[in-house]
Amino acid sequence: MKLLITGGAGYLGRELVRLADCEVVATYGRVPVPGGVPLDVRDRAAAEAVVRQVRPDVVIHTAYRQSDWRTTADGAANMAIAARGVRLVHVSSDAVFSGADSPYDEDAMPDPITPYGAAKAAAETAVGAIDPSAVIARTSLVVGGGSTQEAMVHAIASGQPGALFSDNIRCPIHVTDLASALLELARSAHAGIAHLAGPDALSRYEMGRLIAARDGLDPASLRTGSGPSDIRLDGARTQQLLATRIRGAREFLG
Repeated sequence: MKLLITGGAGYLGRELVRLADCEVVATYGRVPVPGGVPLDVRDRAAAEAVVRQVRPDVVIHTAYRQSDWRTTADGAANMAIAARGVRLVHVSSDAVFSGADSPYDEDAMPDPITPYGAAKAAAETAVGAIDPSAVIARTSLVVGGGSTQEAMVHAIASGQPGALFSDNIRCPIHVTDLASALLELARSAHAGIAHLAGPDALSRYEMGRLIAARDGLDPASLRTGSGPSDIRLDGARTQQLLATRIRGAREFLG
């Protein structure tokens, strides 16, 4: 199998490259990666040219930019068009949900309330319409190996400004579990929505305390804030498809 990973310089992209046991080509935007191919996913012609050049069997699309609709939404549509006839796994987010009707299983309809969530929901719609055989894999907070979540905890514990919401509930997943599950889905015949999230529903503050304790920081140094939102992904159905066991945050941070 020959695998093309978009966003290969990113946090998840790097882990996919590390774990893949096949020929891999990674694309990058601003930060070059060894053996990688430059690609601005906002450019449809460039996306099509890269797919023609690489001739992959599978594309895992991880590239996004949280504050840029064109990268997140248009970029996903461009990659789905470029990859027609190729197995496609598109990485989405629990941000497509508002938190008004938690927990959310794979049949739940998106109801985003943020610009990023709206861009991710638009990307899902485009990918599903262009390629009904694609996998649309929603995930939650991704942790492990130097995530932005861990960096935030360290910054707050060191006295920098910031707070961790005590009423924002998510289902964190370890980056290695997520990458392994995505690679498994890439080899499967599954089509449509998949939910890849940990079984433990935690607030950002609870998760921060686990990270602090693991890393020898004082959990009491973490400040709390309020940003009420309960976005729990129910991934039980997807887990049944996988040999990869998705661990809960209390296990992998314990």
